[in-house]
Amino acid sequence: MYLSVSVLFYGKERRNNPDERLNPSSMNKPKTSPWLKGSLLVLSGLLFQQHLAQAKVTLPAVFSSHMVLQQKDKVPFHGTAAAGKTVTVSPSWNKKKYTTQADKNGNWQVTVPTPAAGRGFTISFNDGEELTLTNVAAGEVWVASGQSNMEMWPTGMFGDIRNAPQEIAAANYPDIRLLQVDKNSSFSPLKDAQVSTGGWQVCTPEAMQKFSAVAYFFGRELHKNLNVPIGIINTSWGGTIAEAWTSGSSLKSMPEFASKVEDIEKVASTGKTQETILADYQQAQLDFRKLINSKDAGYAQGRAAWAATDLNTSSWNQIKVPGLWENQGLPGFDGILWVRRTVTVPASWAGKELTISLGPVDDDEITFFNGEQVGATEGWDKPRLYKVPAHLVKAGENVVTVRVSDKENGGGIYGNAQEIYLANAAGEKEPLTGDWKYKPGVRLAELPAAPTNPLGPNQPTVLYNAMVYPFTSVPVKGVIWYQGESNAGRAYQYRTLFPTLINDWRKSWNRPALPFYFVQLANFMAPTSEPVDSDWAELREAQLMTLKLPHTGMAVAIDLGEEKDIHPKNKQDVGYRLALAALAQTYGKKIPFSGPLYQSMKTEGNSIRLTFQHTNGGLQAKDGKPLTGFAIAGADKKYYWADAKIVGNEVVVTSPKVPNPVAVRYGWANNPSVNLYNGAGLPASPFRTDTWPGLTVAAK
Repeated sequence: MYLSVSVLFYGKERRNNPDERLNPSSMNKPKTSPWLKGSLLVLSGLLFQQHLAQAKVTLPAVFSSHMVLQQKDKVPFHGTAAAGKTVTVSPSWNKKKYTTQADKNGNWQVTVPTPAAGRGFTISFNDGEELTLTNVAAGEVWVASGQSNMEMWPTGMFGDIRNAPQEIAAANYPDIRLLQVDKNSSFSPLKDAQVSTGGWQVCTPEAMQKFSAVAYFFGRELHKNLNVPIGIINTSWGGTIAEAWTSGSSLKSMPEFASKVEDIEKVASTGKTQETILADYQQAQLDFRKLINSKDAGYAQGRAAWAATDLNTSSWNQIKVPGLWENQGLPGFDGILWVRRTVTVPASWAGKELTISLGPVDDDEITFFNGEQVGATEGWDKPRLYKVPAHLVKAGENVVTVRVSDKENGGGIYGNAQEIYLANAAGEKEPLTGDWKYKPGVRLAELPAAPTNPLGPNQPTVLYNAMVYPFTSVPVKGVIWYQGESNAGRAYQYRTLFPTLINDWRKSWNRPALPFYFVQLANFMAPTSEPVDSDWAELREAQLMTLKLPHTGMAVAIDLGEEKDIHPKNKQDVGYRLALAALAQTYGKKIPFSGPLYQSMKTEGNSIRLTFQHTNGGLQAKDGKPLTGFAIAGADKKYYWADAKIVGNEVVVTSPKVPNPVAVRYGWANNPSVNLYNGAGLPASPFRTDTWPGLTVAAK
């Protein structure tokens, strides 16, 4: 207070003396009499005492007007106040007063029982000055988390959901409340989360259109069936890995994460500034890129030798463009792949500027034309469109070379065929699709681990610390989760990691039976003509295996995806299927909540008979068509497409190519064609009966 009064006084002096105002050395020389100085000190002391007496309590973001409290539970209200101050908490639902005293650090906590479902409550906090929260409700509170398909808004973020304008316009639900958590990461657990909206919001079209579409549709379905207020805490971040959402203490039980967690804890203990941490990371990035370039066989003495026009490529292999290389003889390959092809340029184009388009490339690339670099872009989802200088263009054969760098999961030039071409100024095009030649420059498996951004989200525990831990002190009913795409390259690891995350959250909330319902990965990417191995199928299998944990449920989305969009538009059915699991398993509704799940197999001569759980209403093929998506294999482990027929509540699978079958797979692909449902209209989960090692068995 003394400083604020002094600043006002000094400002007046400077305004009356232009010369002094312009003299920086005079800024710290107040011209006040001893009497005035004494008066100001007395005044500032009185104001400071008054400020302490009226200091309003502060609350974490989870407590605000319009909030929903978990009904019939106990909420530990907490916050800060002046050290030693008495804090009184007065909820309107029971007319009681709860009193405590702030400790020496100003922290206080009071546990208050919550009422049955209702609305229109208030709750006041008083430490000499009253803070009152209004329009408080009691009902069912759920946490929504995961990566981009959970984060995705109805419009604008990753495209529009199905029927977005109509859904937004209809989103008037006063008893659905939304808490949108800001993206943040931390090396150590935080007491509070960042919420830039100011706290809980009543569900209106304006609030809903900047909130998780999946979480909204889930909450809407619960509200319609339970007729109680629903609160949803959305804490999600696109492109993030599961280990980022798991506490360090739990991750230490997995050897592949233990040292990484310890490194993070060491950095946290140093007290380094973000600027210093970022500078260290940027230097590590530069060093790693130099290492890659030094190991990349495509470079010689700093030059892109494999982009040369006269290079002998007779020993190179062939690959199709567009397409991911994992499906073309390079399963699990991460690193640098050089791809090149010749393109015939008409004589009329020679000596003129051209445009080369490659569509998106996963992850990063450098593009050369006749040996000279014409462009480079980082980012798996960004289209590549470059100008080719006129002096590089000659009539006849020209060479296009692309150095593709892939860090994990799929890699390659994978976009639409229409996006991959060479064009002149008049818009005439020469396609660049079809057969290209390729050769690996370096495999990441041969190098030390790449540095990760210490301030970014994709490292162990940092999102748990900043976006989950702050909410673990308040009771919630359950969790919905949509994540897995970012861990698909380590699907076998996910078999352990995902249950670890679930148990970790249950421990954090001190609720061993906390319901946890999740979405199985949707279909995505180009379909394959023959049965193949698939990391996405292996991730779905890991999710299916997680159902062994009690109080879990899975919404199958194998029929809701899109070939060319990792963010499918049908979020309504995703939310609906999650809600079915909650309504049946958490709220006891007698309804079907799962599609058919593989149970057992029996070999019968040249066929295999499969049994299923959750055949509610009987097994059926969607639209009455023959069953698709089944493949069968013998002891040689080679799979062939199979004939499959429904016999009662079982499926019998055969193929003339496999007279002595030993295993069956269903929907085992990135984007399978499948149509097995139950009578409730819910799709069967993809599965396999074999346990043969997959693509990601060795990935860490």
